[in-house]
Amino acid sequence: MSHEQFQSCIEECIRCMQACNHCYDACLKEDHVAMMKECIRLDRECADICAFAVQAMSMNSSYAKEICRICAEVCEACGNECNKHEHEHCQRCAEACFSCAKACRAMAA
Repeated sequence: MSHEQFQSCIEECIRCMQACNHCYDACLKEDHVAMMKECIRLDRECADICAFAVQAMSMNSSYAKEICRICAEVCEACGNECNKHEHEHCQRCAEACFSCAKACRAMAA
């Protein structure tokens, strides 16, 4: 992998982590928070795996590709869940998740 590919994926993961953290916080403030529980759960998982993927890539871990593959799966699941909700924060999060999943798949290839 080139340095540029690593850097691009790291940046996508950071962007996704920030979007998930924002979505998580905003979902907790929604009127019907109970219907947002799966979105909240996946936002947390996705933010955590994105942070872990950044760490793995930053230290050139032997398992970076595998971690990126898992990150792509979690991002896809989170994006699909966020897409179910019309809130602007969910739609922005879904976009960031799908973009990160694409970058992570490219890293894992």
